[in-house]
Amino acid sequence: MLQIVFNEISAAELSRLPVQVQFQLLEALNIQPDGIDDESLAGRFGTLERHGKKLYRCRAGEYRIYFAVNDGMVRIHRVVHKNTFQDFLVRSNLAGGEDEVLAQSKHFWQLIDEGAKTLKLA
Repeated sequence: MLQIVFNEISAAELSRLPVQVQFQLLEALNIQPDGIDDESLAGRFGTLERHGKKLYRCRAGEYRIYFAVNDGMVRIHRVVHKNTFQDFLVRSNLAGGEDEVLAQSKHFWQLIDEGAKTLKLA
């Protein structure tokens, strides 16, 4: 059985959204237990890597879900509106694709780490 875990920040971000949008996001994520290998995930989602950390980005309409897979568990780090990072890219006037730019941004990783600190596993 595949376990999906939200940290406090990502759970709060998701809960602020309308229920219909929440369902759309979870439907877009739709990770099956046999699809959590790197090849399957990289084929379906954007990939960001830095200092040995790997995150995946699921695009779902106006929103993005940033998550990691560790020990057979999907850990949701952030659920954000697409313009949160689009604005960053425009203001920074950076070249390259969204994944590459975010992977190099220390501010993006601080955002992810902030959420990871709230993760409490029973």
